[in-house]
Amino acid sequence: MTATPVSTLESSESMVLAVARGASAKKATDTTVLRVGPLIGITEYFLITSGSNPRQVRTIAEEIERLFRTLYGLSPMSVEGYDDARWVLLDFGEFVVHVFIDEARSYYDIERLWSDAERIDVDVVSPESFTSSNPTKSQVSPGVQ
Repeated sequence: MTATPVSTLESSESMVLAVARGASAKKATDTTVLRVGPLIGITEYFLITSGSNPRQVRTIAEEIERLFRTLYGLSPMSVEGYDDARWVLLDFGEFVVHVFIDEARSYYDIERLWSDAERIDVDVVSPESFTSSNPTKSQVSPGVQ
């Protein structure tokens, strides 16, 4: 599949928030979105979230990939870290997803490294609000039909 910049499809902020909501469906914790574009210029947002063990980290990352493919017909441009699943990085171009195991997130503390970045409110939908294991666009991205 050819990589298409997400800005040509929909606002990258609404897409990263949809992905954050999907991560919560797999019980991701402490989900944070940082607007890093003005600071680094190579991506607009970091989505940072955690799982309690490698299996959960892998499951969260797989759900994010599945959801993005389902909603937007695209796959990440690059994926790193599935082997040990302590820090899985999914590069979607205009946003990068970091899924950490709790201990690795504490150790690397990238929120502190990017403390100058604006935090975006993540109104994460609770997992119980999904009516199925395959949420629709309207369930994860309000206003998207």
